Amino acid sequence: MTRFEASLREFGRTIQSLLEKQDISRQTCRAMFRQLLEDRQPDLHQGAFLAALAAKGETSEEIAGAWEAIMELDTHAIEIDGDTPLVENSGTGMDALKTFNVSTAAAVVAAAGGVRMARHGARALTSFCGTVDLLEKLGINVACSVEAVGRSIDQAGIGIFNGMSPQVHPNALFRILSQIRFGSTLNIAASLASPCRPTHALRGVYAEPVMDKVAELMRAIGYQRAMVVHGYDADGRAGMDEISTLGETAVREFFPDGTSRAYRLSPEALGVKRSTYADVAALGDVHAEAVRFVRVVSGIDHPACIDLVRANAGAILYLAGQAPDLPSGVEAARQLIFSGRAFEKLCQWLTAQSDEPGAGRERFAAIAAEAGLGREAAAFF
Repeated sequence: MTRFEASLREFGRTIQSLLEKQDISRQTCRAMFRQLLEDRQPDLHQGAFLAALAAKGETSEEIAGAWEAIMELDTHAIEIDGDTPLVENSGTGMDALKTFNVSTAAAVVAAAGGVRMARHGARALTSFCGTVDLLEKLGINVACSVEAVGRSIDQAGIGIFNGMSPQVHPNALFRILSQIRFGSTLNIAASLASPCRPTHALRGVYAEPVMDKVAELMRAIGYQRAMVVHGYDADGRAGMDEISTLGETAVREFFPDGTSRAYRLSPEALGVKRSTYADVAALGDVHAEAVRFVRVVSGIDHPACIDLVRANAGAILYLAGQAPDLPSGVEAARQLIFSGRAFEKLCQWLTAQSDEPGAGRERFAAIAAEAGLGREAAAFF
């Protein structure tokens, strides 16, 4: 038997154990993901492994093994200095309720409130419009170097590392993610593999049963403070990887001193009105989403979407110490939107995250004009 044949057989045995609902160790999962990232197994084996692990349901140790492999082999790391919290708020995807891009809007609002936002997002895999798709349409450079993202965070207080860019993950993630259209362990492990290791996070997940393991994993890999959330619709059946204004939200929150708490939030407790899914659902068109995004961030229209952004931005402000509690954070987010500061922050981001000054402005100007903010965008630039 050749060495390659032995590797195939061993990899296949591990897949079989996953199909039989057996957990594997952190070390084994790390070794398996190293083989994926180094492309040392046939495509059929790679896809079968990802599907079998997701179907079984990953343990926190398995996800940690995958995260370690990605950080070691396929992440361009960068240090971002500063005395204030470095916050991340991307979700896992794979949720049932496909909404407009709440997390991106919430990040812009929170950055306008003085929070340093270091996002790590991707193109749509299980949704209609991913963070990267939206920002690219708006004219923000999502193909820039990690150094340019770092400068954007320093200068504008916000930046995004494109999780599907070879600039960020140079060896393998783009290859793998571009070939699959189902949720996998990568939705959690890869989304946490940020080049700059944030300290705080609002992390939305696709299902309540995974909340504890995600919180446990985040604490283990260095997060100091976080809220892990899963929001529900009015019936409590379908969910989203955001704080919800449709129904209740399940929360797992942990603190720097090692304590944690589990609780549920209602829209009323946050000081926002309940809305319907139809009010916040994805439009299925990236251009239309970009126009709506600008109108929401500027407070012009779509009140239900604005409330959903306020709920999530308010949680970020609270986590980062910019608000004493959640309702205060939600109210501060309202003021940031309607004062125009959030729209100004979006314009600053466009200018800051670029390897070429001025790139993307024409595209943004066209979207802003369609949203009714052409004059405001022109005045800023």
